[in-house]
Amino acid sequence: MLRFAITLLAVLTSSTCQKHGCLEGDTHKLKPGPEPKMQECTLYSKFSCCYADFTEQLAHSPVIKAGDSYWNRCGQLSKSCEDFTKKIECFYRCSPDAAYWTHPNDTAAIQAVPLCQSFCDDWYEACKDDSICVRNWLTDWEWDKNGENHCKDKCIPYHEMYANGTDMCQSMWGKSFKVSESSCLCLQMNKKDSIAIKYILSKSSEESSSSSSSSSEEHACQKKLLKFEKLKQKEGEQSR
Repeated sequence: MLRFAITLLAVLTSSTCQKHGCLEGDTHKLKPGPEPKMQECTLYSKFSCCYADFTEQLAHSPVIKAGDSYWNRCGQLSKSCEDFTKKIECFYRCSPDAAYWTHPNDTAAIQAVPLCQSFCDDWYEACKDDSICVRNWLTDWEWDKNGENHCKDKCIPYHEMYANGTDMCQSMWGKSFKVSESSCLCLQMNKKDSIAIKYILSKSSEESSSSSSSSSEEHACQKKLLKFEKLKQKEGEQSR
């Protein structure tokens, strides 16, 4: 028991230190901090890894590009598809939690961030009738001398490029994301993520433990999430 407590403390201490850093991308801050003037990605405004001015290009619909990457090479995204694409962009650029999943060979990249199946299915549903010309947004573009992205192949609907939400989530950003087997120990790019991340990190510290420890984290996460949803529902009723 003492050994487990010491191990857990070490993991949480390491995670806490890591949380006070950011990915090392070209638009990332060295350390997260408040950005009260953010026009988009406001989920991360209290402790952000991006500067407020970066979010200006995401604040007006339709979004033309983020950074050097154009989003409209196959026409403007529908509003629903654009909203999901923004959530992914905001997480990568602005979330201090992204550093928990830093790619082992590239400190500007992420790897195997666990997304909820429901999030991926909803994202796919939102984008399935939009058009796209690359399967992997990170590697499949043709880049010109100005660093701008262009299609190599013809534009086709998302539902022809990807079989389903799982295929899209695990292909569109390369190995950046994976679909979680859990319905709670996963991210949805909303306020619930703060609960999920706590238990995801705790579960990671117990990977060498029995499956019962893992299932207990799932149960605790579901219980905490239910309490969160009831509180939000109560707040909504009181504000009417």
